[in-house]
Amino acid sequence: MEVRDAVEDDAARMAELTGAPASVMRELVHDRSTRVATVESGTEAGANGGLAGVVSFDARPDAIHVTRLAGTDEAVSRLLDEPIRFARREDMAVEVLIEVERTDLQEAVSEAGFERVGSGPRFEGQETVAFRLDP
Repeated sequence: MEVRDAVEDDAARMAELTGAPASVMRELVHDRSTRVATVESGTEAGANGGLAGVVSFDARPDAIHVTRLAGTDEAVSRLLDEPIRFARREDMAVEVLIEVERTDLQEAVSEAGFERVGSGPRFEGQETVAFRLDP
């Protein structure tokens, strides 16, 4: 599995992974730091355009905020390294909001060292849980 910067041509597959419109994903490529995990064509994810996951994040004055996170368990685990590495370099915390029903993502961020810090705001009608990592 390799991680690289996302490009506009990745938007359709990123949309499939996140459930967001492709137009939103194209904008994300330009507006945020966005990385994708790629796999070889002989795998299931490889058959789906070669992208196994996506993470986007941006730096704000108080922390690095993960704005999108989706993909296979392995891809999500690997992609979380990207905002964490950036945060360590900048001596900042990393924060992420995850929908309550996405226990798979909650487990992945917990395994990466994030701590649950409470309930997050509603996002598109969905309740969220807030996680934070102070590397």
